[in-house]
Amino acid sequence: MAPWRRFVSRLIAGARRGRATRGAGDEAPARPDAESRRLAAAAVETMLSYRFRDPCLLGQALVHRSHLHAYGDERIEANERLEFLGDAVLGLVTNAYLYLEYTDLEEGALTRLKSKLVCGASLARVAQRLELGDHILMSRGEAATGGRDRDSILADAVEAIIGAVYLDGGLEAAQGVIERWLFDHADEILDHRGLANDKSRLQEIVQARHRVPPRYRVLETTGPDHERVFTVEVLLGERVLGHGRGANKKSAEQEAAGCALQRLAGEPSLLDDPPASKS
Repeated sequence: MAPWRRFVSRLIAGARRGRATRGAGDEAPARPDAESRRLAAAAVETMLSYRFRDPCLLGQALVHRSHLHAYGDERIEANERLEFLGDAVLGLVTNAYLYLEYTDLEEGALTRLKSKLVCGASLARVAQRLELGDHILMSRGEAATGGRDRDSILADAVEAIIGAVYLDGGLEAAQGVIERWLFDHADEILDHRGLANDKSRLQEIVQARHRVPPRYRVLETTGPDHERVFTVEVLLGERVLGHGRGANKKSAEQEAAGCALQRLAGEPSLLDDPPASKS
């Protein structure tokens, strides 16, 4: 058996640890949360539009470590290992998506887009949209202190579920989930103030110095209707601070703002005495 298959077998076996058949006299009492785990997994399967061949994997993805610390249940495993795997799968699929979707962007720009798509805040927003926090098993103390709404816990659960889908159905199944959860909402995510904040940061910096915002101007639009590419520049007065390109004006403006911020970091004098705008 190939090493990676042995690894997967051990991981799945770990999720089933302690389930060996017992004699009638040795029957361990059922955990009081067994039904909760089953209902949580069923609800998440519906949201995923994916049915697990091995439900143990999904069950594991929904277990926060505080649950194990509180109840000491050695028969199940927390979702941290699946989170580790899911993070790698998410990175690979996102890299491929950005490479194919934004053919006009260089490596640095693709890296910035990726960081916004898969950052903790972005994944937490996915979990909030799906009300995933209601289905994560955690200790009462963790839940009482806002654990079901905590970005780090929600983001970890999303990555763990992606890892679970990958082990259960392969890369194609995981890609389908990532597309539905993230890529179908890419414009919304990249335009969200808390995530795609280059425009906001640039505006704050410029207005702090000159009390006027930067402005954006479309230089050209190329390509057919279904594959438009917008080229935008951002200006302070008539001074060009940066350029950007994207599949829509908003993404092009974000790229231009990001370039302007990088430029200003090395040339802060660009903010000094900008020429007046032409009427």
